[in-house]
Amino acid sequence: MESLRHIRSIARREWSAYFNSPIAYVFIVIFLALAGFFTFSVARFYEEGQADLRGFFFWHPWLYLILVPAAAMRLWAEERRSGSMELLLTLSVTPAQALLGKFLAAGLFLLLALGLTFPLVLTALYLGSPDLGPVISGYVGSALLAGAYLAVGLFTSALTKNQVVSFVLAVVLGLFLILAGFPPVTDLLAQWAPEWLVNGVAAFSFMPHFDTLQRGVLDLRDFAYFASVIGFMLLATTLVVRGQTSRA
Repeated sequence: MESLRHIRSIARREWSAYFNSPIAYVFIVIFLALAGFFTFSVARFYEEGQADLRGFFFWHPWLYLILVPAAAMRLWAEERRSGSMELLLTLSVTPAQALLGKFLAAGLFLLLALGLTFPLVLTALYLGSPDLGPVISGYVGSALLAGAYLAVGLFTSALTKNQVVSFVLAVVLGLFLILAGFPPVTDLLAQWAPEWLVNGVAAFSFMPHFDTLQRGVLDLRDFAYFASVIGFMLLATTLVVRGQTSRA
């Protein structure tokens, strides 16, 4: 019970930090504006003549690549820069509890931003009779994808005091996790690497798992993949934070 109280306290603290500054409002406005632009202007939602949200979900990996690291970069880096991390972790709060509280607050914030795209669903329902299965699974996949990006952002934020450096590192790691399974990358690797290595690199990619979910297929392997990425990055972050506090 004590650990849950600490996690809730950290989560409330981080949630308030988002909305006590322009960060939350700027993030939500930019996310909704870009999601609408790519859906209606680039994916040509109306011109396609199909009442589905494939064009909406298609761009989420690329939107999250920039926006989620921007939302996550301050979570640990600001604590280190201000020197409050040592104080936070001496108040009987373990690194794991602090990490889970931060992940919970940032994750709920990202879910709020994603949930505010519901007018697109209403638009599709108004224009036709879309299959709600792919819509629901697309939102599930998008939430898992955002969680994976967030876990990466927490890891890079724990590595440095500089928020810009954290942002750049998270974008680079996220870009790798997008491009690892793309044919140009795998074809390039296949020219010199053995097949097992090519398949191993491709297995790290977000895209095959997210594509399966946005098509409406709920496969336990995709859930296991995202859970593994999130779990691994959170574990790595915990080890980094513990190492820093032990040296302090």
